[in-house]
Amino acid sequence: MTKSDIVNEVSNATGLTKVETEIVIEGIIHSISNAMKRSERVDIRGFGSFKVKKRKARQARNPATQEIVALKERYVPVFKVSDLLREDVNISLSR
Repeated sequence: MTKSDIVNEVSNATGLTKVETEIVIEGIIHSISNAMKRSERVDIRGFGSFKVKKRKARQARNPATQEIVALKERYVPVFKVSDLLREDVNISLSR
């Protein structure tokens, strides 16, 4: 599902125009991105949480050349799905 598909689905469900819906979705994405840039955790109850994790510097291997590469310390955005959503997906797909 693409962002365009989400805009269409939300637009149909809410009665908002596609332009209005896209503005709202862009605003949500922008708010989540800005919060994560400030190292804030974003919790959406029943859906999941977005946060930033710090990864330590380490040695890695390039699988193509077997060359050892030094990876610097870095921050990565992560998403953890809520237990409610996980259960709903499992129930829906188990049928």
